Amino acid sequence: MSVRTCPVSRQHGSVSGGHCPAGRVGPRGCAFAAFQPNLGAPTIYSEDSDDTGVLYEKERKALNEMLIPEAPARDVTNGLKNADNLNPTDDDLLAAALGAPGRRVLMRAEEIGPRTGWKDGYLSSSYGFLPPDPSDSPVALRASPGRIWSDLCERMPGVVARGNVRTSILALPMVTADLIPDRALWAATVCLGILASVYRYEENNDGNEGVSVVAPHGAFRNISGEADDEEEETKGIPRNIAIPLRQICTRMGRVLPHLTQFDVSIYNYKLRDPTSIQPYVARTENMDLRWPVFNDRAEAMFLLCMAEVHGCFQSGVELVTRCQEAVMNQDNEALLQEMVQLKSIIDQLPFVFHKISVNPNAGEQFANPVEWGQRYAKFSAPLSKRVPALSGLALPLFLLMDAFIGRKKYTSFLGIEAVHLRRWLPLNIRAFIAAIENHYRIPEFVKASGDPRLEGVLEGLIESYAGERGFMGTHRYKVYGFVEVVAKTGRTETNGNAGAGESDGRPWEEVHRTLSDSMRERLDPYRGEVKVQPHQMRGSFEECRFQARILDRQTIDADPDRSTGMVTFGLHNTGITFQPGDRLAVMPINPSYETAKVVAALGLENMMDSIVPVEQGSVWARFSKHLEMISKVPSAGLTVKNVLKRGHLAPLTKDLVITVHQMLRASSQTTLKILASDEWPVKGSVGDLLQTAIAEVPQEIWEQAFDLYNLAWLPKLIGLEVPRTYSISNSSPELLPSMIDLTVSRTESARDPAFRSIQPSLPLYGVSSGFLNPPPHLMDFPCGATDDDEVLIGVSRPIQFQLPPSASVPVAMFAGGSGIAPFRGFWQARSRTGIGRNILFLGVQSRDKFLHQEELRGLVQEGSLELHTAFSRDRNGLVYDPALRDLVEQDMDPRYIDTTIIEQGLLVSELVMSKSQGGLGGYLYICGSVTVYETVMSGLRKAIYMHQASTQSTADSLLATAFAERRFMLDIFMTPRAIPNNTPTYPMSKLAAHTGHRKGSRMWIGVHGGVYDVTDFLPMHPGGTLIVAASAGLDATKTFDDLAHSSNPEVSSLLSKYRIGHLVSKPDFRCTEISYLYDMWYQYLRNTVESLTTLSFEANNILEDSKVWFSSSGLFNIGGVRKFYQFQSRLMQNGFSTLFGAKLQEIYLKLSYSLANALAPNVRLPDIIGTITRAQSSPDTTRAMKEVSEIGQFVCNNSKSARFHENGILRYAQTVTELDMKFLEQIRDEAGLGMDAFDLIASMDEPTSSKQVKLASYLLSVMERIAAHLEAYYASLAQESIYRPEIENNPARTRWNNVRRKIKDGSFFVLARPPNMSSSDGMSTGLRARQNGVEVDFAQIFASAQQTLQLNTRSLPSHQDYEPRTPRRLADAHTARAAQTLQAPSSFESQQQGNALRRMSTFITDNMTTIRRLSRLPAEYDFTQLMATYGKHPQAQDGNSKPASTTSSSSSHGLRVRAPPNTSPMLAPPPLRTRTQKMLPTQTQTPNATSLDQHLHHRHHQPLPRAKDISSPSSVPSLPRTASPSAAMNAAMAHLHRRQPPRSVTPLPASPRASLALSAAGSISSRSAGTRRNLSGDAGLVLPHGHPPTASLPALPTGLKALKLGASSTAEERMFQQLQERASQV
Repeated sequence: MSVRTCPVSRQHGSVSGGHCPAGRVGPRGCAFAAFQPNLGAPTIYSEDSDDTGVLYEKERKALNEMLIPEAPARDVTNGLKNADNLNPTDDDLLAAALGAPGRRVLMRAEEIGPRTGWKDGYLSSSYGFLPPDPSDSPVALRASPGRIWSDLCERMPGVVARGNVRTSILALPMVTADLIPDRALWAATVCLGILASVYRYEENNDGNEGVSVVAPHGAFRNISGEADDEEEETKGIPRNIAIPLRQICTRMGRVLPHLTQFDVSIYNYKLRDPTSIQPYVARTENMDLRWPVFNDRAEAMFLLCMAEVHGCFQSGVELVTRCQEAVMNQDNEALLQEMVQLKSIIDQLPFVFHKISVNPNAGEQFANPVEWGQRYAKFSAPLSKRVPALSGLALPLFLLMDAFIGRKKYTSFLGIEAVHLRRWLPLNIRAFIAAIENHYRIPEFVKASGDPRLEGVLEGLIESYAGERGFMGTHRYKVYGFVEVVAKTGRTETNGNAGAGESDGRPWEEVHRTLSDSMRERLDPYRGEVKVQPHQMRGSFEECRFQARILDRQTIDADPDRSTGMVTFGLHNTGITFQPGDRLAVMPINPSYETAKVVAALGLENMMDSIVPVEQGSVWARFSKHLEMISKVPSAGLTVKNVLKRGHLAPLTKDLVITVHQMLRASSQTTLKILASDEWPVKGSVGDLLQTAIAEVPQEIWEQAFDLYNLAWLPKLIGLEVPRTYSISNSSPELLPSMIDLTVSRTESARDPAFRSIQPSLPLYGVSSGFLNPPPHLMDFPCGATDDDEVLIGVSRPIQFQLPPSASVPVAMFAGGSGIAPFRGFWQARSRTGIGRNILFLGVQSRDKFLHQEELRGLVQEGSLELHTAFSRDRNGLVYDPALRDLVEQDMDPRYIDTTIIEQGLLVSELVMSKSQGGLGGYLYICGSVTVYETVMSGLRKAIYMHQASTQSTADSLLATAFAERRFMLDIFMTPRAIPNNTPTYPMSKLAAHTGHRKGSRMWIGVHGGVYDVTDFLPMHPGGTLIVAASAGLDATKTFDDLAHSSNPEVSSLLSKYRIGHLVSKPDFRCTEISYLYDMWYQYLRNTVESLTTLSFEANNILEDSKVWFSSSGLFNIGGVRKFYQFQSRLMQNGFSTLFGAKLQEIYLKLSYSLANALAPNVRLPDIIGTITRAQSSPDTTRAMKEVSEIGQFVCNNSKSARFHENGILRYAQTVTELDMKFLEQIRDEAGLGMDAFDLIASMDEPTSSKQVKLASYLLSVMERIAAHLEAYYASLAQESIYRPEIENNPARTRWNNVRRKIKDGSFFVLARPPNMSSSDGMSTGLRARQNGVEVDFAQIFASAQQTLQLNTRSLPSHQDYEPRTPRRLADAHTARAAQTLQAPSSFESQQQGNALRRMSTFITDNMTTIRRLSRLPAEYDFTQLMATYGKHPQAQDGNSKPASTTSSSSSHGLRVRAPPNTSPMLAPPPLRTRTQKMLPTQTQTPNATSLDQHLHHRHHQPLPRAKDISSPSSVPSLPRTASPSAAMNAAMAHLHRRQPPRSVTPLPASPRASLALSAAGSISSRSAGTRRNLSGDAGLVLPHGHPPTASLPALPTGLKALKLGASSTAEERMFQQLQERASQV
């Protein structure tokens, strides 16, 4: 086609068949002509004197000239019967007549947008979805009367900090929208939306939403001027904001007034330096929020990163359009080029999102999840349920990419929401997405083309966007840890996933699952129906989606054995692209000498091509489908050859050997010998094991085990091998790389001695390294995997190991041995395009193993690289001479890499320090084994200490900052090692005690049966301390698996360094009920730990961040007062619902049921729920709540008064949060004691019924102490006050302001009342006296549980739960969240409460028959009398003393003792007579008992709370005169062997009621055991009368001591037994 002037390239002449610099030439000529004919509008492309109309006239041609320029060739028409196909298709006609729809929308937006203020949305070729000038609309607004809105938004953070938001908004004059020019509309929309939303936020968080004992003031009510016709979105908002907001939104085409996510992100930033264009302008480090609300970094980082992903995608809109044009023109080459460029952009998106850091050392990139969840998340609620939520789902980029990749399914929660949010996009953007989605679809064209290059690039693009290691996968893992912290501090979800967690799962796990569902919908068209969760694909064959052949194996050093070599794969027609730092996953192939052993032993020589039956849904079945999809060749299934070549043959795992052992019916001595090995895995292969066993096993057993007529056993015996990952060792400038290099170090070890006679006698090579880099002499044996075999491979991109975005940044690389692999790609890329400094520190054993020596010398001589070497076993060293730019040989002592680092210490320390610290801000990379990592880190610390830091802690801090800023990256690998058997085993209570929330304390986590001390790893963790701390003190196995850490060798290698022991597993109780109790108590312990760590998150944020309490100008920040008020209100009003709500009542109900069912229906038990209820409604609680309410009043209407109480508020916050922390520490320690009881019970040799009763009784005593802690907590809280004028800066002014405030609110005369300092004033400290005598039976406990269930019917399952319902929208969830008061529990607490209620309801339903029987039986005896006989005896009374049941303990002296309502003090019953027993010779303590005692003594280092509150350590309770010596000694031992919880502040009262059941249980167990000797050594503790307790006996906790004490049957016990039997017959 002849073109005089190309409007794009501006060239003259013909371009038909030629090359267009703009890449706009297709098979039919100039692609520009395809969209020009009917535009009829001016274009931005014109040339000098040529008018646009003349240009169009020159370019306009008839359709037949473009589509049928000449007659078809004769060889085409000869013999053609049907010539329809010679005519152009309808799609081709449409393409020629109208052009690409995406281009048409784009051109129209660029033409109309500048003239209309971009009211239809920003859309352009050059800027994508970003505004061409982010300051244009704000400048126009400032020049209009709307300046009053932008001025207030500019000072909003200060106004919020002063608590003056509503007053400032009400003071604004009315400005109507007709005064605002089109150019300023976008800025006006953002400002008015922010003002409306922040007003709603202040209304919902005004200091009355939490604890409030004062009626809310009406100062800000009825000012908004609400009218009957007012819309939901503007109700309650002042009319000076509501009216212009409605008018502006109408002009913007918004059917309802609302604020969107793109309003506050991509239209709400300003550039720091518009000239900083590398790699693109809109970067978080080059942007600030134009109108922040709170001005904290969490708000800024989230919104700016959303803007940056669109800045990164700035050219993506044009690329997507060109892709559609290439499809329209059927131009494969053009499509390939545009798709590769588009993929390179998508590859960068995960790095953008990863900038959001929860590491406090990350500087400006630190986003505190606690801060975000409690401030911005509440602000971001929509104005009503009808309008879209502020969600990242609404961002144009993601909706466009969904359309581009051809997403078909939108049935998940997020899919439905995405469809909904798309309807609210600006019209330009909606039109563009529709054009891409509905016309000339790229995926369909690629599939129809059959071009493997296009298919490969599209596959890579899909993986980069929606894959497990792509943007969606990175987003999902980032959200997991972030939402876990946020959910526990009062928030369920991210904005984009609100309401998705409404099920039994934990909120963050449900968010994780929902995001997985959305990912699978995107992957379905390319992966088929995905059966597994995306994180389960990591480390599996699913990552290997390409096939390639090995082209070459090269020697790259002077080692004759080639222990390290380079392997080259050919990538022809694969479409694979990669970047420096990427990794290649390889599915290894077993050598034929290993498969031959298996074939010979199993007799499979003639069956290699036989189809092997596999179970549907199994790993082998999925792999078979995967092979068929990758090869695009239909297959009947896997053959024997496939299984043997792809299966796991070596080394021998314990599960594999056990399988063989069972199949052979234990007939092989070798198998038995292998099973006795101390270390696993065993160095050998399946072939070795079978070759040895076949000579030992009878033939008939062998034939039955390995049936050749049914091979279903083969895939069960041999599992599928997993891929290995290697760093890519080259960088290619080609559009599509032609080859890929790997540097592979071969591992080898000697086989187990049991297999040394098996031929061929070869070492055991690494499965994958031996396949990729076999030793040269191995060619004497058939390898079985020739270079012509296609190998399954796949490219993965580690987020934490990529080159810096700027080519001028200095880079330091630290490598050990084969760790040089990724750095070869680094220096190749940097030497081509970069001007930055490249420094390599290389440590190897000797000069013979100096890898890539010639290539490195060449780079050094060119000046592209500085090389510093260290040879650990060679004196012939090399020294870098900067003057000569060469390596100079020098004799030196052997050295390790840390010595070289220290020699270059000044340079290294400057690289570590950031630019803000005055350093070079270099990027540092370590690649090698764990040993190399430790050596490098040691050298770096010493270098920094010598040259920059005065202390070692300062050096560690500088390194931690480099890690947090993501300038320090690791690629660590390690060969799996065996875990020694002598590693200590830690109980759950010990793990729970190490949460690391106190400064200087240690942090432990449990993973897959191991315990790890991760304290020293925290500074290096990319996610920071908070993410790890969320799992501190817990078994984090599920979290570890959900985040795919189990399949991440880098994580596993680093974690193994911090292993300290084994985690005790759940005992085998051989009793379903005890096992169920264990699960419940374990969950309760887990909740106490999570509550403690969660509290520490918020407490640390409140106490340690000065920005919370003071603004940058030094003024007192009401935002800090609000935060503390909301924090303490949630604790006070919910009463720690996770610990004292339905979960505790569930445990209480089941323990009571166990005792009532085992002992007697009307056994009197401690009223634990009543104690908690009374504590939560006590005068102390009221006083504490009133003080918190006073703080809320500072937020509500007296923000100016807060300055008079600054020091008092700060001191109150510090003291109260410390009380909160200590209280939860006490509850955790008590729960840990209960956990220990399960371990002891499991070791007892007693009947199950006896164990159950003893355990339930002890756990009830623990629960009673927990309830007593709650009373003591409220009593301590009541002592604190914010009114401390003596510590204020101006005490007199503080006193006068307080008097004035009291006079104003009418409470002044309360101060004139003389203070009452009596014992009933509620000011007592420490634990209150127990409610002695307050006991309940099972019927009352059951009635209380029923009442709880009736009050919480919404949490219970019903038939409605199984009916289909309309999915809840994001706006519903966000609006409800914003409207919630602090009286509602956090989402995590709600989820825990709901689950407990449902389980409790199920328990009652399942056991209704027994419960009815137990609830209706009449009382036949007083269990209090039995308590006096078998339990702890009351203290001796003198004539003036009160009965034991009503006497206050010494610690409660002078305190008010609350009696139960409508009851009188109960007198203690007289003790029953007991018969003195003589100690028999056979009742000495058994060795087993001694070991149990010693075990408990070793586990518990501090005594439990004593049986009675005592005033001095020497006070010992006296016993009744009638008590037997045995009873006296038991009581004394119980007193001596109690322990105090580690952080208990006040002594706890004993629990005689629960101990009663313990004693009764001991009696029952002794009877049920008959004449059998008690193995726990109970009788050995019965000492002769008058003898003191033996000093050598280990101290036991009270309840645990009671579990071990037993006594012989007495006459009174036999009477009790008869009463119980009689009761069971009723």
